Amino acid sequence: MRILHSKKEMFALFLPGFLLGILYVNFIVKQYIAEPGIFSTYVMRQYASVEIIAGEYMLYLIRVRLFPAVLLAGMSFTKLRKLSAAGFLLWTGFSSGMLLTMAVIGMGVKGILLCIVGVLPHFLCYIPACIVVLWYCWMYPQNRWNRQKTVFVVLMLLMGLILEAYVNPVWMKAFLGIL
Repeated sequence: MRILHSKKEMFALFLPGFLLGILYVNFIVKQYIAEPGIFSTYVMRQYASVEIIAGEYMLYLIRVRLFPAVLLAGMSFTKLRKLSAAGFLLWTGFSSGMLLTMAVIGMGVKGILLCIVGVLPHFLCYIPACIVVLWYCWMYPQNRWNRQKTVFVVLMLLMGLILEAYVNPVWMKAFLGIL
């Protein structure tokens, strides 16, 4: 029963962040939404026409994706593990709420579809890796870190990086071609 309660606690931290992201876009940065941004047709056409060099993109992704993962993993072995997990959940909720709201305001339902295509298939690897680390942070000392968790997290992050560098750009261009 403690497991179910912990999932609810973690979800209860993500949702307020999500709501804050929605409120932030609607009430604080509303004046900037009217300006052309990442969800404008111009930016979408530019993205569809640019050639992405997977090797260079991979180096960029390593910096952008591994820094938060290594930071969270490092914090998970300190006394601030639960606080860092809570901060991570709030921040990801806030970012998700903000991004989805801007997508809906900018493109409507197409914006939601764009966000879904934009996080597939690599987030199917990143999310389980983050959940394992967050679960460890949340459930310590009942849950101990071990070699299997390390191997799983590293493999999932590597698979996510490869999918994001080589598969996602193809999917995005295909999706933008049918918009």
